[in-house]
Amino acid sequence: MKNQIDKPRCNCGIIGVFGHPEASLISYYGLHALQHRGQEAAGILSLENDKQKSHFNIHKGIGLVSEVFSDSNLFTSELNGNSAIGHNRYSTTGASDSRKNIQPFHVNYRLGNLAIAHNGNLTNAKSLREKLVDDGAIFQTTSDTEVILHLIARSRQSEQIDQIKEAISQVQGAYSLVILTNDKLIAARDSLGIRPLCIGKLNGSYIVTSETCALDINSASYIRDVVPGEIVVI
Repeated sequence: MKNQIDKPRCNCGIIGVFGHPEASLISYYGLHALQHRGQEAAGILSLENDKQKSHFNIHKGIGLVSEVFSDSNLFTSELNGNSAIGHNRYSTTGASDSRKNIQPFHVNYRLGNLAIAHNGNLTNAKSLREKLVDDGAIFQTTSDTEVILHLIARSRQSEQIDQIKEAISQVQGAYSLVILTNDKLIAARDSLGIRPLCIGKLNGSYIVTSETCALDINSASYIRDVVPGEIVVI
């Protein structure tokens, strides 16, 4: 038992980039720097705005960052976009070998596109999930992160930020979140600040990430930590 206690503990790594033409590449380098936080799987989702509408591009898979991504998706149209979020997975809930549980998760609902990457544990996820299922929600994964997406999508608030606030107010536990919409990058941290989250800047674009090492590898400047209980809208 002592050896298990002494083993390094991973907690997932997250990153969000807003307003940079190489958002996915920045996310990739950030996830590479955050590899110590999770080695099971990795994913990057980018937001591409064309003349007709905004849409998400996504690539994710099981393995290390260097195994999941290559030149064929980082330097082609597969992950185009000026904003992106990324995730390194260390499973705490949900099957670790299921591709469905690899983040980021995304949906398209009445107010547009919505994607999320989450580091943490929601202690009331089971009860929230049971209530949502009773109300007709259909879950695609066994991860507690998907609960937050359903809470946002089912909120009757008219403004998207108010929907996110309402959803976050219902969850309990330790969490740091990056949420990407059609026009915003949103970061949130639990009220006790148990999971880390910080903000940086790179040539006029913004980066939100678990640790400053993801800023350093991209030569971005550190601005500040997200305050416990704070929701930041970029």
